[in-house]
Amino acid sequence: MSAAEAEQKAEEEAVKGGELLFCGTTSWDAIGRRKVSPEGNLVSPTRLRPLVGVDIRFVASGCGQLGHGDQIQRDRPTVVSELSKYRIVRAGSGRSHTVVLTEDGIALSFGWNKHGQLGTGSVKNELELSPVRCLVSEVTNAVCGADFTVWLTTVEGASILTAGLPQYGQLGHGTDNEYNTKDSSVRLAYEAQPRPKAIASLAGEKIVKIACGANHSVAVDSNGYVYTWGFGGYGRLGHREQKDEWAPRRVDVFTKHNLVPPDAVVSAGSANSACTAGGGQLYMWGKIKNTGDDWMYPKPLMDLSGWNLHCMDSGSMHHFVGADSSCISWGHAQSGELGYGPNGQKSSAVPKKVEILDGMHVISVACGLAHSMVIVDRTNGADQLDQLDVYDGKAFGEGIEEPNGNARVAKTTAKRGAAKTSENSKRKAKDSSESEDEQDSEDGSDDSEEQVNGRAEKKKPRGGKASGSGRGRGRGRGRPPVEKKGSESAQGRGKLAKRGRPKKS
Repeated sequence: MSAAEAEQKAEEEAVKGGELLFCGTTSWDAIGRRKVSPEGNLVSPTRLRPLVGVDIRFVASGCGQLGHGDQIQRDRPTVVSELSKYRIVRAGSGRSHTVVLTEDGIALSFGWNKHGQLGTGSVKNELELSPVRCLVSEVTNAVCGADFTVWLTTVEGASILTAGLPQYGQLGHGTDNEYNTKDSSVRLAYEAQPRPKAIASLAGEKIVKIACGANHSVAVDSNGYVYTWGFGGYGRLGHREQKDEWAPRRVDVFTKHNLVPPDAVVSAGSANSACTAGGGQLYMWGKIKNTGDDWMYPKPLMDLSGWNLHCMDSGSMHHFVGADSSCISWGHAQSGELGYGPNGQKSSAVPKKVEILDGMHVISVACGLAHSMVIVDRTNGADQLDQLDVYDGKAFGEGIEEPNGNARVAKTTAKRGAAKTSENSKRKAKDSSESEDEQDSEDGSDDSEEQVNGRAEKKKPRGGKASGSGRGRGRGRGRPPVEKKGSESAQGRGKLAKRGRPKKS
């Protein structure tokens, strides 16, 4: 199948739409706590009352913001009024920001903009409560990492652009933009990149597939080659080492006779990556599960050999796949996000069918923090849908106003007593991406003329800034806590297959 045919098929399926199902936690203000009441968990795929009968064409998940012009928590799907004049075809969500794409190739974003991840060309407004225009044009796709955004366009020589936090090289421009906050200080910060900029090393390639983890990216070009860059911990980049890559590097497993087809499935979780290659075989690499060795390079997941995968997404440590007429999930879960039901197991180390959805065609899947979403075709599954529970959610008036000026979801949960002071001090020490000198991050980011697609970007030097080149260092200051590295696994292909791979109907 050619790239054009694959794209046309995907568009036809997306236009069709289907019913959105949800499983996982609904206690948004309790996410991340060790002890959470299971009362708010939907452990089986559940219909959402406001969306019953509504054709949903695409779904994305993250901790992004809502774009309603306020900071009120909403527990029911709510139309974003300022986007009602657009026809939205795709979306992406990061740690605290959201990007949407219209059918006319316009990208809009909203949420946290501390690192320039909204792509507006400025970081003066740290928080955008309503959608604003991204400085890109002719956009075909937009995906989000934790604090950065990647756009794909049809512009020649600028098929892929990035903006946001460059701390681990996840923007792909050959540097992490590290500098000292003051000449006499040893504290490091990372210069925000608020203006979308084309990745120079991929200027001659046409990027057709893109996926982002928290701090890394996976891309596929029109020739079937796979590139990864960003944070290298746990082997999530697939280069047999844990070194950060500041520029796109080709994954050597997917070359010559094992190229990635145009209709391939590409996915990236917080600490892992995946894609389908020749024959539809799914390959994964990085931190696949909580125990055992990390996969330092792409290996075939033999449990899913023979299945025809057409969509996949990964969350922190769980995965959802649409294959043939089945929905398959696995990984570590605490809130029912795998959808196995009240009598099913909470987690699964191997792929396992979501039995209640067996026989239904899955159009799209999305994995977020402690929850999952699935779009299923109603054509042959109307009777099965009628048997599923329907969740009403809380009314709009029961929403909770978030603290002023703080849209970062990870920081909204308050700690009490002495623990509060301790946690705040630890958080400040780890968040090396936040500069003490706010004015520095604004200078040079608001040029007089607006430019799009990363053309003729003006770059201003920094005093005391540590310059970077090449692929980056193995270890650097301001990194997350040292990740435990497992020895490289030498397991054979048959080991996973013996654990009871899901049988085809």
